[in-house]
Amino acid sequence: MCGIFGVYGVQDAAALTQLGLYSLQHRGQESAGIVAVDDTGQARASRAMGLVSEGFGDDEMALLRGPIAIGHTRYSTAGASAIENAQPILARVRRTHIALAHNGNLTNAVELRRDLEDQGAIFSSTMDSEAIVHRIARAEGRSPEERVANALRGVEGAYCLLVVLDGTVLAARDPHGWRPLVMGRLGDGWVFASESCALDIVGATLDREVQPGEIVAVDALGMRSMQALPAAPINRCVFEHVYFARPDSTVFGGSVDRSRRALGRQLAQECPADGADIVFAVPDSSNSAALGYAEASGIAYELALIRNHYIGRTFIQPTQAGRIAKVKVKYNPVRELLEGKRVVMVDDSIVRGTTTRGLVSLVRAAGAREVHMRVSSAPIISPCYYGIDTPRREELIAAQMTHEELVRHLGVDSLGYLSIDGMLSAMPKEPDGYCHACFSGRYPTDIPSEPELLRAGGAAPATAGMS
Repeated sequence: MCGIFGVYGVQDAAALTQLGLYSLQHRGQESAGIVAVDDTGQARASRAMGLVSEGFGDDEMALLRGPIAIGHTRYSTAGASAIENAQPILARVRRTHIALAHNGNLTNAVELRRDLEDQGAIFSSTMDSEAIVHRIARAEGRSPEERVANALRGVEGAYCLLVVLDGTVLAARDPHGWRPLVMGRLGDGWVFASESCALDIVGATLDREVQPGEIVAVDALGMRSMQALPAAPINRCVFEHVYFARPDSTVFGGSVDRSRRALGRQLAQECPADGADIVFAVPDSSNSAALGYAEASGIAYELALIRNHYIGRTFIQPTQAGRIAKVKVKYNPVRELLEGKRVVMVDDSIVRGTTTRGLVSLVRAAGAREVHMRVSSAPIISPCYYGIDTPRREELIAAQMTHEELVRHLGVDSLGYLSIDGMLSAMPKEPDGYCHACFSGRYPTDIPSEPELLRAGGAAPATAGMS
């Protein structure tokens, strides 16, 4: 899961892109990068490990001039967490350049890479995204969008792309529509982003989503669109609304905050906690769900757990040791609200269980008499191959333990998950248009034949890395 942002036709596009990436920082914290193209067509790149605030100083930004820019915040699901895998990619080819930022995961990355290497391609990274750059470089077409469309034929899996090619900015989305991508207007220019909240920070007006299978191109001739790839069953990622997206975003045509409140209300109906004194959230991604639970149950909502906002999201830390360490400094309970109380703690999901078990211990130590855990999604039991870092079933606690074992392991008095049907009922648009493979084990496409190599971006095991 990553964040991508792009600007066409606005001076100081790189500065706007930097602002947009701040709004997408929750989608990736391992590295950040910007590629800018000036009025002469010269492209420059700046990439660094770490947060957006750490990667772009005044000297770097002064070099990123021009009316075109694309940016990326990375959370690795294919390829090592290393600077050579930071994006956007910038490649020189045929006396021009190709820049690319990718959000998603290619399920046939191994096969794509092997085929390209057999044809003589040389890779400089272990990420799956580089295969798309090679394919664009080799693709024919009368226009940039035709070249990108031809390159994407045969590419499988989840992808939202921003590409700069021959002075044109192109936005593309896979035919299944797994990941979100929106476009907006800023004066005479265009802005593209993974989420609508990133449009807000630069003052752009939301125009619409980039549709599944569509390629949008903007250049000196204006904006144009082509339905580049055949229609496929829509499989929007339900986890975007459950956890990943910001609540102030519109994703898949619906308000994330509204969906999460609906998840909380449905959770209160399916998993009541009669006799509880207070409801509180595991902040911040569960705030809306906890408010919905309190609204439907009539139990008082309190801010009983305080998050240190200078600590990043524990789920997208690249190592398990990093997740454990950050739990210890990320949250602090409010003893005055918890002491002697029967409490309902609402979280959006339980993946590995590391955060949840540590939080229950904190709440117990603050004096809570009973702790009733409520989760506004179904149990995660299967790996995701479409861009979420749950590649091994062995890492998923709900796949390894019975319900009773989970209750004991987490140290709670009761544990309630939302049903898959209940979860889907809270989503915008039709409930059958969502991918829930990580909750149900029912994959909408063929799963990769070599998942370990997929995690390495298709690279040989000697160079493999993993978040």
